[in-house]
Amino acid sequence: MTSENVTGRVPPRRFAGAMTKSAIAGFVAIATSLVCHDAWAWGATGHRVTAAIGEKYLSFEARAAIREILEPGEGLAEAANFPDFMRSSDDPFWKQQAGPFHFVTVPKGKTYAEVGPPPQGDAVTALKRFSDTLKNPTASLDEKRVALRFIVHIVGDLHQPLHNGNGLDTGGNDVKVKFFDNDTSLHSVWDEGLIEQEKLSYTEWTAWLSARITDDMARKWWNADPTVWIAEATAIRDKIYPANEQLKFRYHFDHIATVREQLQKGGVRVAAYLNQLFAR
Repeated sequence: MTSENVTGRVPPRRFAGAMTKSAIAGFVAIATSLVCHDAWAWGATGHRVTAAIGEKYLSFEARAAIREILEPGEGLAEAANFPDFMRSSDDPFWKQQAGPFHFVTVPKGKTYAEVGPPPQGDAVTALKRFSDTLKNPTASLDEKRVALRFIVHIVGDLHQPLHNGNGLDTGGNDVKVKFFDNDTSLHSVWDEGLIEQEKLSYTEWTAWLSARITDDMARKWWNADPTVWIAEATAIRDKIYPANEQLKFRYHFDHIATVREQLQKGGVRVAAYLNQLFAR
């Protein structure tokens, strides 16, 4: 992989050279997604929040394994946005194969088990793929870094309701709206609009949301099965389509509590998934 993205800027040190030719060869070739969800789930802030919350619930075994895999000093909050950063790479893996790994498609009234993954794969098959990489003693450190960063990212993705698309509108990207008079899509409103409207840093989000997760809530949400996350997210998805295109304070008022809870759940489940994966 080249050391520059398409804008010609050198990527951060920790992400440079993260996907070598040998790493690409470790993945089964898949076709380009027929329908691509262009927006980035939760945006950078949401992904950092989910990962940072998850870090608080890691087991000793998971924490030790993660420390061995990531760059020195790199935490999950930094690692979480790696797959979105790499979208700008010209490497064939990121340009042609990785797109479908950010979402699933489940029509209204169906379950993921009923529809299954498409031929090109999706977020669920990617979780399995990258989990297998982390368990593989012959996988390189570069491969494991990509796998771990992508797993953290995917768990966040699957808690953004519109990354669980209905198959009709590209995960809400085709639903054009005005959010506080800015032309955008419903998908972007849920990726970033609702979160950024709060005017909080990711560390403020993390501190405030973490403080409100009780032990009972964490136990209730502790689940490493992505099909459960998808079922919850699709139920939310079907209730968030607006009656008109003008979205302002009322839409924010009606849905910000859901955003907060999905970020909290996603964080707890980052830990649930990684703790299970690294359990001895």
